[in-house]
Amino acid sequence: MLASGSKGNSMVVSSSRTRILVDAGLSCRELLKRMCVAGEDPSTLDAILVTHEHQDHVQGVAVTARKLGIPVYFTESTHRAWMRWMKPQKRMTYADWLAERQRLAAVQSSGPEDFCDDEAAEPMAGEDAEEIAGEAKQDPCRLPGVEYFSAGVNFCVGDIAVTPFTIPHDAADPVGFVFAAEGIRIGLATDLGYVPANVQQQLRNCDVLMIESNHDLEMLRDGPYPWSVKQRVMSRVGHLSNEATAAFLEKSYDGGAAYVVLAHLSESNNLPELAKVCAELALRERMSLLANKLMLAQQDQPLGSICL
Repeated sequence: MLASGSKGNSMVVSSSRTRILVDAGLSCRELLKRMCVAGEDPSTLDAILVTHEHQDHVQGVAVTARKLGIPVYFTESTHRAWMRWMKPQKRMTYADWLAERQRLAAVQSSGPEDFCDDEAAEPMAGEDAEEIAGEAKQDPCRLPGVEYFSAGVNFCVGDIAVTPFTIPHDAADPVGFVFAAEGIRIGLATDLGYVPANVQQQLRNCDVLMIESNHDLEMLRDGPYPWSVKQRVMSRVGHLSNEATAAFLEKSYDGGAAYVVLAHLSESNNLPELAKVCAELALRERMSLLANKLMLAQQDQPLGSICL
């Protein structure tokens, strides 16, 4: 886990032959820096996978993908939402609208002799070609490659099998992932308001389970957020509280993971100690040297590599 929290999320999943960056919620420079700190070579990345289009998951997607020359995997709805976020529509004032109308009227009043037929047009001058190429390079949504996937449909990146599954969150088409390679399964489920049956099913038989433990309910209710934001966070398309995560671990989790990683902790509405205590109480009869070692992902520094 390179970073986890409301200011940015990203992790690296790797087999012996394939490396995937899951989300890129930090700047490209910070992501590459953290990968080096974690002992990962950025040049070995094969792809970026995106869970959903919120800023803390996609901040560095475009620059990182272009710098490393790797494709980005989205659901189609998430890709469209990401492009809308990258290129927000400009609100047009009446004065701007009037100027645009006058410009179009001037164009329409010009005779057809003022325009060249495409087939008869002269070859584009070098400077013009360079200018257009420069404009293309400035497209903030330009990526080396885009691959679409759908929730519920398995696909592979190299030798890593990926199972995307729908999660309840207020985004266009949010997903969690299960990664499988070399006999190991890693489950990732963050940014979800509750744990529905389909998520419970997907997170079974995992060797590493990464699950959200976003907020303490009392801290959130008494905290600095506006009431509308508090309602969103506590809703069924918001984020898991410590208590909700503990309830899942106690009642619905199969108990088989070697590591349980608590992720996406809020800096304003949670404390690592509170999240840890809630999870430990839920796992108190299952923790051992071989199973359910509890770890907390952090916002400001990478979590040590988990090797199985």
